[in-house]
Amino acid sequence: MSKFILSPSILAADFTKLGESLRYIESKNASWVHIDVMDGSFVPNITFGQPVVAALRKISPLQFDVHLMIENPQLHIDSFAEAGADWITFHYEAAVHHHRIIQQIHALGKKAGISIVPSTPVSVLEDILPFVDLVLVMSVNPGFGGQTLIPRCVEKIAQLNELRMKNGYGFRLSVDGGINNKTIGMAVDAGADVIVSGSAFFSGTLDVDN
Repeated sequence: MSKFILSPSILAADFTKLGESLRYIESKNASWVHIDVMDGSFVPNITFGQPVVAALRKISPLQFDVHLMIENPQLHIDSFAEAGADWITFHYEAAVHHHRIIQQIHALGKKAGISIVPSTPVSVLEDILPFVDLVLVMSVNPGFGGQTLIPRCVEKIAQLNELRMKNGYGFRLSVDGGINNKTIGMAVDAGADVIVSGSAFFSGTLDVDN
């Protein structure tokens, strides 16, 4: 299995001990942490906001991989950048002016990512791929942790990896949802180089040696 960046999702952490969870992530030699921001509109649940990101930023050197699962992401990008996000990923399905939002993120000195849900085809991203730093393939329907990976989504990773290699694009390819010891290999082999894992990571059942 190829090398990959592990980005544990604190959605599966103990919310009363987020500081300890970040130290646990560091102890496992992960350099990123995935922060799922949900608004109760784009997805059913509500999770973290800018104050939580800012509080965690004060105590952690990790790369903050902030995943905006929210409507109108362009209205909140500046404040998440100010709070300490390093990577800001928004959803294709939640916006119209994708290139403009990517420019907005870059103007703030941050890395820009775009994500698609399982029902969205890779083809919609082709015109935006030259401009992004990260593409996040959701391999479950977003909104809840602990779900089972949808196998069809692995094919999307392979499609994006093929486009990346064919055109010489430099974006990182991330996958989020249902990643455990049974599924991590197929995701990495398909081309994912950023692995988001929540439940399996924090339960200690994910083999993180890579």
